[in-house]
Amino acid sequence: MYRRPLQVAARSVVRAASSRSARAKVLEQETYAGASAACRWTRISCSAPGRTLHMDSQLCSVKETAQHAQEEVGAFTKLFEAMGFPSPLKYNKWKIKIAALRMYTCCVERINYDDFFERCSLPDTLNSWFLVTQLHVWMCLVRMRQEGREGKFLCHYIVHSMWGDVEQRSKIMGVNSVHRKEATKAMTENFYAAMFGYDEGILSDDHVLAAALWRNLFCCQCEDPRQLELMVEYVRKQMQFIDSLDSEDLLLTGEVQWRPLLEENAQSILKAVSPTYNDAGL
Repeated sequence: MYRRPLQVAARSVVRAASSRSARAKVLEQETYAGASAACRWTRISCSAPGRTLHMDSQLCSVKETAQHAQEEVGAFTKLFEAMGFPSPLKYNKWKIKIAALRMYTCCVERINYDDFFERCSLPDTLNSWFLVTQLHVWMCLVRMRQEGREGKFLCHYIVHSMWGDVEQRSKIMGVNSVHRKEATKAMTENFYAAMFGYDEGILSDDHVLAAALWRNLFCCQCEDPRQLELMVEYVRKQMQFIDSLDSEDLLLTGEVQWRPLLEENAQSILKAVSPTYNDAGL
């Protein structure tokens, strides 16, 4: 059950920040430093008209990075990879790339950012937009990493889509190339630190998840335990919901529905209607 009395626990997280473990302290310092560096150029209003998705036209030309996690495969597949042939996947790679783009689009265009900014007392800036977006991207990555090689392939292109979008938004806002490079580096460090913290939190109890959200989403600035309680509940119910979605639908369509930040019956999990996939012309 994700709904637990968290206010007392959340207060203890805020008051006991100085007594966290060494690993948590290092993570907090890296994350806070990354967010601070990014804020130097992201204190620009991120109003609703400017939140449209901006994508790099070279989405499908990027190569797999060395950091991309590898799944255990058979000897025959490894031999093909060693010879330079592409790894066999259950579904067409182009379909998975398109599904990844759609899934990232769902992380951006189906989120009510104003609701998050208001309920969590976040400033309306590009950095706050990024922090909310990366939380939803992380939830998609957790779900898709369960889908073997196809899921990991899709995860790679979700992250690629996100950085392409961040790059385009910063250009539109007029950030020069030097500051953009510095800020992107800071946001990248922030992203991977957040992924580690959220992974630890979702596998642990609500205290650890609340601490991860306090460091990464609130940038160590949250003083209201009710806001932490709200976000812990949101993440738990969202993960429970996205886990109920059909694997094939996610891999072929990338369609993800998000539950509201506030709802009367948060424990009622209703599976979304399966989307239809039209592969005509692919």
